[in-house]
Amino acid sequence: MTRSSTGLHSETLPSSFYDRPTLGVAADLVGKVLVHTFRGRRTSGVIVEVEAYIGESDPACHAAPGPTNRNQPLYGPPGHAYVYLNYGLHYLVNAVTEREGFPAAVLIRALEPLEGTDAMRRRRGRPGLAAHMLCSGPGNLTVALGIGPRHNRADLSAGRLTIEDHHRPPRPLAWTPRIGIRVGTVHRWRCIAADSPAVSGPRPSGRPGR
Repeated sequence: MTRSSTGLHSETLPSSFYDRPTLGVAADLVGKVLVHTFRGRRTSGVIVEVEAYIGESDPACHAAPGPTNRNQPLYGPPGHAYVYLNYGLHYLVNAVTEREGFPAAVLIRALEPLEGTDAMRRRRGRPGLAAHMLCSGPGNLTVALGIGPRHNRADLSAGRLTIEDHHRPPRPLAWTPRIGIRVGTVHRWRCIAADSPAVSGPRPSGRPGR
């Protein structure tokens, strides 16, 4: 265990954290800290919004068509990053979950900035943007943290892109249908910190459902 620059004790989540049912991982990721270290400087944020994508039977999951070159990381070992270009506009970052060979992941949708807000504003090209808006939305957070295609398949338990546990107090959670998709909307697989201003979409309460 080490002490982060925020003064809190921190430890990088091990790969075993991700090797379990995806909805449990999704809930437990809220409140953890996504960290990218580039040229010796950390940018980070507290995860406050995630979505689960589970298996080939989930029509919104990239694995729905079966294995392809693009979605191969979803079938790989848990605890690695799956980074892809969304609609040709923004890169999105996911944490691969469950056993190797079963395609599932958690999309990270929003963060509360923690370290490196000046760098985030510079990368976003928005010098006057409020802090809680810097990483609100899955495309915005990857730009703000400098996450791109080179991070695809990265081991989230080691290296420059990691997820840490800072042992913060639990956040109140709410579950909603996933947003920004046209299929699979029946699943309440979006988990948010209900008290966070950085969440990128609606906030109705509820429990996960299939």
